Amino acid sequence: MRLLLDTHTFLWWVFADAKLSRRARAAILDEANETVVSAVSAWEIATKYRIGKLPEASIVADDIIGAIVGEGFAELSLSVAHAQHAGGLGGTHKDPFDRMLAAQAMLENLTLVTNDRAFEQYAIGRLW
Repeated sequence: MRLLLDTHTFLWWVFADAKLSRRARAAILDEANETVVSAVSAWEIATKYRIGKLPEASIVADDIIGAIVGEGFAELSLSVAHAQHAGGLGGTHKDPFDRMLAAQAMLENLTLVTNDRAFEQYAIGRLW
């Protein structure tokens, strides 16, 4: 399975936060799965850290690439196709970070690892 970590999932993994579900933790630990972190999450972490919404994430915000690679995950770049698809998505969810992650999950055939039920409105696999 190919896993795309939602931003909170990535942070909870890095900080060994108990909020990460057992099922999500097991899937990430499973070496048969490929785990990726999107450029969208890097953008979200950097933005929210800068404006004071994620003060606890300083160590990640200062070296997001290092945190991704250090955990053995792969980076997922953002493409024009991803952006176009995200912009065209229907639904009521307005969070631009989440819409981009949904588009990437759709186009790249990724299972999104998230506790956010707002993603259920999109035709993607969600694991929690």
